[in-house]
Amino acid sequence: DKGTLFQDEIGDLSLGLQSKLLQVIQDRSFEPIGSNEPVRVNVRFIAATNRNLEDMVADGRFRSDLYYRLNVIHLHTPPLRERRQDINLLVQFFLEKYNRVFNTHIRDISREVRETFLDHPWPGNVRELENVIERAINFARGKIIEKRDLPHYLREKPQYDHLRQRHSPKKQLLKPS
Repeated sequence: DKGTLFQDEIGDLSLGLQSKLLQVIQDRSFEPIGSNEPVRVNVRFIAATNRNLEDMVADGRFRSDLYYRLNVIHLHTPPLRERRQDINLLVQFFLEKYNRVFNTHIRDISREVRETFLDHPWPGNVRELENVIERAINFARGKIIEKRDLPHYLREKPQYDHLRQRHSPKKQLLKPS
């Protein structure tokens, strides 16, 4: 109670699950599996997607009543490729996080890695960057992440140039009342 339920990739839910989620949002209750007694909840619902829910509603792939119930506050978060100024801050955050997790002492990334990160189109967005940092920390031989510590596709620039042309849909955050 009094928490937040974050539903990532809401656009991937089947129509059946959309119906159940709508019922929970409207009634503020649900029946746990194996129970006949409803459980009351007082939570805030936040949903995110990289799909165009308006198009999905028009095509009948997303319930309009759930869409309007969720779309009380709409926040647009641009993809990482459109906010490259955040990359250095995110790198530092993930370095600190994974240094704690793995009990390592990686201080920074090399200039060459920084240039690679700023040049990469990040089709996997922030999750991809986090995964790359986690991997690099595991492969790092010193206190600085070098290009050799990166996944192959980042070390071989020509292999990811084609990704720069691809425009993935924008992630949307929806917060219901």
